[in-house]
Amino acid sequence: MQNIVPMTRPALELRTGQHLTLTPQLQQSIRLLQLSTLDLQAEISQALADNPMLERNDERSEAEVDAPTEREADIDAEPAREAETRIDEMPGAGGVYPDDRPDGPDTARSDTLREHLLAQLGLTRAGRRDAALVSLLIDELDENGYLASPLEEILEWLPPEAEADLDELRAALCLLQSFDPPGIGARDMAECLVLQLRNPDPSRLPEAADPTVLACARRLCADHLPLLAGGNAARLRDALQCDDATARAAHALIRRLDPRPGRAWTVPAADYAVPDVIVRKTRQGWQAVLNSAAVPRLQVNTLYAQLLGNQREASHAGLHAQLQQARWMIRNVEQRFDTILRVAQAIVAHQSAFFSEGPAAMRPLILKDIAGELGLHESTISRATTQKYMLTPFGTLELKHFFGSGVATDAGDVASATAVQAVIRQMVAGEDRAKPLSDNQITQRLADQGIVIARRTVAKYREALRIAPASLRKAHAGR
Repeated sequence: MQNIVPMTRPALELRTGQHLTLTPQLQQSIRLLQLSTLDLQAEISQALADNPMLERNDERSEAEVDAPTEREADIDAEPAREAETRIDEMPGAGGVYPDDRPDGPDTARSDTLREHLLAQLGLTRAGRRDAALVSLLIDELDENGYLASPLEEILEWLPPEAEADLDELRAALCLLQSFDPPGIGARDMAECLVLQLRNPDPSRLPEAADPTVLACARRLCADHLPLLAGGNAARLRDALQCDDATARAAHALIRRLDPRPGRAWTVPAADYAVPDVIVRKTRQGWQAVLNSAAVPRLQVNTLYAQLLGNQREASHAGLHAQLQQARWMIRNVEQRFDTILRVAQAIVAHQSAFFSEGPAAMRPLILKDIAGELGLHESTISRATTQKYMLTPFGTLELKHFFGSGVATDAGDVASATAVQAVIRQMVAGEDRAKPLSDNQITQRLADQGIVIARRTVAKYREALRIAPASLRKAHAGR
């Protein structure tokens, strides 16, 4: 008898449920908010290239130019002298780093370092084989003029039919190291400095005119650079077996040398930050406004939009989708800057003392405070403050700079970590250089001001400020 297995019949079943999904528009809004201003410009440029429905609107009518923007209309301007200050005239407007100067020592030359060295190679009497090896080494130099790879490793790259050996590469390197600038082709900093002291120019290096000082400087560069960095003058004199005056003169000679001989031919990377927000002093106090130069002006292509009109043919479905995408882009860009402005205004309201008195008046502030005040999620505040910059009277600062934990004081108040760091910087700047303040002394002075923190916290803040320990500061002060 066979067993008969009943077969199940297919059936349809309806179930109700809820789940969260991110629409394409919301995904785009989140992505645009977390982009920096430069990345946003690149994103918009790509959207303009891909979508004919989207275009820039860089022209402003005369009425729009003369009239203040909707946000600026609420701000009563100060006298004309203060209100008409240009962005590029404000402190820090040139970039995050105030030392960015077009005429500084790092200004790049018109020719490259490779071209400069190859031109000198062409003036030598080197044979074709030697010239080829020198050219190979030139191609291995990094942006500072150092040989980036060991000679043994370079030798392994050469094909067997070249029949090159290590001695030939060493001879080629010696020829390269005789070129201008002095120190080129060095394999480390010690060799770079020794090369510059091989045939020094007394007009540029006056200390080198003394043979004793020159010999001392050569020994120091070749064998005792770590000891020099340690700042122990007594041990350094014992190692060099010279008197204090000679050691000081040798150190002064070394400080005139260039540890990066190739930097004059290096195009420096742009470290500029475009401020998204500008803080201005008004009669009502400090106010944040958007930097109009950073806000892209987008619009839908009116001609294409009119041609589409109310046409709903299937053949135009792609154009209708691009039109919708253009509108999303415009709306999300506007929402991005509205969010940044709201966050910036809240930060200015909390940190108004900073804009009047400086970093020492910074108050503790966390993302949760701004999020609760604006009714936004902390992740939104984080995206709105990362790589977004504010032009202030104290330079261009990232919005993240205004957030920090608090340190309790004896008076029951709370001081921000940034304010404590500013106090430490002021203490070190005003100390007696012959008797610099130790971390324990700084801790005690902070306690006298009502700021009680541990010595290790002082050390952490000092290192964050790139301030050397007291022993090194004393050693450098004695030179």
